Amino acid sequence: MLWAAWRHREEQTIHRGKNKGIRIKTEKHTLRHVARFILIGLYTGTRAAAIAASSPKREEGRAYVDLRAGIYFRLARGKRATNKRQPPAPLPDRLLAHMRRWVDKKIIRTCFVEWNGQPVKSVKNAFARAVQVAGLDLTDGNVTAHVLRHTAATWLMQRGVDPWEAAGFLGMSVKVLIDTYGHHHPNHLRGAADAITRKARPPSVLKAQPADRLRTG
Repeated sequence: MLWAAWRHREEQTIHRGKNKGIRIKTEKHTLRHVARFILIGLYTGTRAAAIAASSPKREEGRAYVDLRAGIYFRLARGKRATNKRQPPAPLPDRLLAHMRRWVDKKIIRTCFVEWNGQPVKSVKNAFARAVQVAGLDLTDGNVTAHVLRHTAATWLMQRGVDPWEAAGFLGMSVKVLIDTYGHHHPNHLRGAADAITRKARPPSVLKAQPADRLRTG
């Protein structure tokens, strides 16, 4: 899906001449902002609204990305924290390199997810189009932007990350992480699986001693 969004080009229909009615691909890459959105979502597990608001600039209402320190301040400046946790988190090196390149090459202006040079509030429609382009639109609507957060959480569990650390990185409670994704962790129920075939130890029994020895210690 990532590559489908990055490579996709707009198609237009020829309206005149001998090729009238034929659809041709233009040089307009209309889904590259979705590709950037996907990368940020996969590598950070951040919620869609915070991704759309992420910016390399400290501005009111924006989620600030400190490209020098490599820290993603996901809670928009001036916004109160809610039960949907958005704690600061370090950026993975690979994503940080992408973000620095987008800024250095002036691929983006204000926000990391822009359409025609302007920030977007939502990528819902564009994301749905990317799903269609990638041939994933036959899954009963299950491929939504929130799948990126699910994927990030699943990857962290599959790679054996400590649940407390993974939950902090994702901005969710440890309970929610374990209840929803804990079964992906390599240590999930491992203690029980190892113990079930372990030879039981005989119970420890205090040997009876003469009464006089017990009294004298």
